Amino acid sequence: RLVESGGGSVQAGDSLRISCEASGRAFSRYAMGWFRRAPGKEREFVAAIRRTDSSTHYGDSVKGRFTISRDNSKSTVYLQMNSLRPEDGAVYYCGASLDDLRLNIPSIYSYWGQGTQVTVSS
Repeated sequence: RLVESGGGSVQAGDSLRISCEASGRAFSRYAMGWFRRAPGKEREFVAAIRRTDSSTHYGDSVKGRFTISRDNSKSTVYLQMNSLRPEDGAVYYCGASLDDLRLNIPSIYSYWGQGTQVTVSS
């Protein structure tokens, strides 16, 4: 089970950190990813972190502004979002995958959280 938290309403240019906590003891076995969906738009890959070497990968629209990290001791993955823009506003979902490759593809993720809303006003 995955539970996101930390969403909220911010101004453009602000920062926000959202979290995703996993239940169970197998967190380190999973690659973790963040996706988002804005109203009327397709689900978009945001970031992912591999389970093997914790290497990170980002969608083009967030590169240089967002940072994904994980703390296996807390079974938690984080997404630090800086320089937020109105177009970053969406529901953010975390996912867990045993597949450590192709992390930008939603179908490889076995588990999903319920999402957390991020709103960015101009």
